Amino acid sequence: MGSFSIWHWLIVLLVVLLIFGTKKLRNMGSDLGGAVKGFKEGMRESEKTPTIENTASGQTIDAEVKERSKT
Repeated sequence: MGSFSIWHWLIVLLVVLLIFGTKKLRNMGSDLGGAVKGFKEGMRESEKTPTIENTASGQTIDAEVKERSKT
């Protein structure tokens, strides 16, 4: 059981195209791209959160200020 040849991959691709169709695959690709883009933006935003350094113990504490709602 070695690695698959190019013919195996072409047959798998053909079966996938027959099952899902090109339009559905295109939509899935754009959804996946949007998810990756959102993940990257979230990672950039998390790097921008302010940190407070505790000089006594040398630890960095990640903090975020939130408004308190009146209930």
